[in-house]
Amino acid sequence: MMQIQQPEDAPHAFQAAWNNHDMASLGALFHEDATFVSRFGHYVRGAEKIVELHAPIHATIYSDSTLENELIDVAAISDGVAVTHFWSRLTAGAAHPAGPHAVDTLILAVLTRQAGEWRIKALENVTLTNPRTGEIVLRDDQGS
Repeated sequence: MMQIQQPEDAPHAFQAAWNNHDMASLGALFHEDATFVSRFGHYVRGAEKIVELHAPIHATIYSDSTLENELIDVAAISDGVAVTHFWSRLTAGAAHPAGPHAVDTLILAVLTRQAGEWRIKALENVTLTNPRTGEIVLRDDQGS
């Protein structure tokens, strides 16, 4: 299980837990009272609820999916508080009803250090879409 040693580690730690489909490791990245907003706008509070949200999809439609995350920036708010932004490309496999495809999202995560450990306090995931059509777009299509 990968731990977050500093805020810059969050994208890779999240990616590793996802790609291993290890929900215990995913849950361990979050504070017990953390909040999570999925790319579909589903809001949950608590590490246990975050795991409950992800476990069924990792057992089914995302069982063969992978994430590739790329850190954009880290902003230190104060000692022990940081905001990170990172790109995330989800590649779904044959297990997904829509078949293999990719989706890009932008993730904002607030991390706090408590008792010497960095963990995610809040995370929000936004799908990149064309604002005129609602069509999902990949970052390469936008020139960003």
